[in-house]
Amino acid sequence: MSTDILAPAFIQSMARSLSTTDLIRAAETLKQSGQTDAVATLYDTWIRSNGDHPLLYAILFNYSVVLSDSGRLDAARACLERAIALKADFMPARINLGRVYERQGAVGPAVVQWSFVAAKLAEVNGSAITYKTTALNQSGRALEAANQDESAEDALRQSLDIDFHQREVAQHFIALRQRQCKWPVLATSERVGRDVLMQAISPLSLAAYADDPLLQLAAAWHYNKTDVGTPDQSVILSPRALKASGPLRIGYLSSDLREHAIGYLMAEVFGLHDRSQVETFAYYCGPESKDSLHAHFRSTADHWRSIGSLDDAAAARQIAADDVQILVDVNGYTREARLKLVALRPAPVIVNWLGFPGTMASPWHHYIIADDWIIPEDHELYYSEKVMRLPCYQPNNRKRVVAPQQPTRRDAGLPEDAFVYCCFNGAHKISRFTFERWLAILGKVPGSVLWLLGSTDDTDRRLRAYAAERGVAPERIVFAAKLANPYHLARYVLADLFLDTAPYGAHTTASDALWMGVPVLTLSGRSFASRVCGSLVRSAGLPELICPTAGEFVDRAVSLGTHPELLRPLRENLRAGRDTCTLFDMPLLVRSLEALYKEMWAQFEKGELPRPDLANLDVYLEVGRQINLDEVEVQTIPDYHGMWLERLARRHGVRPIAPDRRLIVEKRLFS
Repeated sequence: MSTDILAPAFIQSMARSLSTTDLIRAAETLKQSGQTDAVATLYDTWIRSNGDHPLLYAILFNYSVVLSDSGRLDAARACLERAIALKADFMPARINLGRVYERQGAVGPAVVQWSFVAAKLAEVNGSAITYKTTALNQSGRALEAANQDESAEDALRQSLDIDFHQREVAQHFIALRQRQCKWPVLATSERVGRDVLMQAISPLSLAAYADDPLLQLAAAWHYNKTDVGTPDQSVILSPRALKASGPLRIGYLSSDLREHAIGYLMAEVFGLHDRSQVETFAYYCGPESKDSLHAHFRSTADHWRSIGSLDDAAAARQIAADDVQILVDVNGYTREARLKLVALRPAPVIVNWLGFPGTMASPWHHYIIADDWIIPEDHELYYSEKVMRLPCYQPNNRKRVVAPQQPTRRDAGLPEDAFVYCCFNGAHKISRFTFERWLAILGKVPGSVLWLLGSTDDTDRRLRAYAAERGVAPERIVFAAKLANPYHLARYVLADLFLDTAPYGAHTTASDALWMGVPVLTLSGRSFASRVCGSLVRSAGLPELICPTAGEFVDRAVSLGTHPELLRPLRENLRAGRDTCTLFDMPLLVRSLEALYKEMWAQFEKGELPRPDLANLDVYLEVGRQINLDEVEVQTIPDYHGMWLERLARRHGVRPIAPDRRLIVEKRLFS
């Protein structure tokens, strides 16, 4: 059949007499030639003329896909409901009907459809298993989005029990347990063991699970290799992208240029760039947004590209067509990242900054931007990228909007005369070890309370019950309702001291606290995520609040809680230095960023672009995942390298490797 544009009258005439096989073939031909309206006309005409056909339910299903893809959800729903009426056990229709319901905001009816699929498939065959796991996974995703975490976890657990090879399902299962503060995080079953979960854990979840940077390096490499993959070829770069001529063309790739933690941090960056040094391109890959911060980014970037609707190849071609020289990946291994796009290498130099707190361990990220606290020189062995350093790694928004009316402690449900410890980090960052340290502090400071950002009701009850089991009255754990950012910032001043989480510490929340004059006590470990808060606290002028050990963290928190007068000079230092400290000096940060870009480009032009060292990370992953991280807090092990060398030696003894390779395996630890 010709792929030329066909007249609707011809399509209608042709459609009536087609067999189902020819109908589907014709529809696919029209679709491939971009004639989506013609596909809809073809299906609609055939359906109207073949109301008694035994395969009508299947054609209705195909038509619903066309309607759904074009946004005609009511019509798609009607087709699927009619298909189900004709064949009640047609599971693909029920799965897709659930998706349509969900897109229309009807999560309950969606879950009803998926639950029907999961409950009715008793026959054991390939199709039944696929339909059932799909239904369970869809239910889990929708329930998670609706904050019904317990039900979501149960759906994903059932799916993993059926097929434990589903890496993405395992990743969501682990993340769900983390955000519910369920310990142990890696909940095993008869069919799903620790090794399965450790193989699948996402780099972001691992950052909150363990302060083990060598394991994080290996796990990031494994995630990239398995979940991102390697494209057949990269995009072709133009001569202009490969040679400097005028300001460097810098691309920022991010899904978070909106009201999001990263968006708040980056708010000033585009506007402060020196246009004689750089030309900025913003590649937005997030959801549609109409908030004021999103509009601000659109107006302050030199060039704005919304690439959410483009596939990876098309988006990569757009970046290459813009002759971008340095592409800054501001997502990394986070939600809505476009790593398959980055893998196409749409720019000569690719940088990892700000979005993901750790190494990418990928073949295509050449640099990671940090500072000398987050990655000291002797920690560079934990990173595949070449380390470049700013005075302070994290940008900040000095134009934060703070609600003018300050709430009282009574408004916030806090006791008037208590010492208030706070932590407004997400619940997924609260490890068992962190929470037990907090309880130890409360136990030693009579009358004190711990003020946390509220999560789901079940999670809040779980934390209070855990406290009660360990002798701390549950009412001493107070939960703050989630508020719009200006009102959230205004209530910070009700707290006396911010207690950080470990190993994934406070980032945006720490700079918010410091901006509002609240001192932050942190425990710096070895990994990137565990050291960011220390960088912020130091850059705000309070290095004495960085603790090197868990014991010192508890002792220092108790000392400040029992002698609150010690906090007065700390608060005064914050107030006096807010406009001059490194943490909030955004012109300095942007100038330094531009200097780093210039240095990166000079290295590229000299043929000295760094090559990521990814050797032998399979061995590190094999050794590292054997540690039960629910029972061992790696951050508290004094001889970290000694622990790794012992485990590597044990592995070599059981399964030796070639002597030349063994030196490569251990070179990171002997550097």
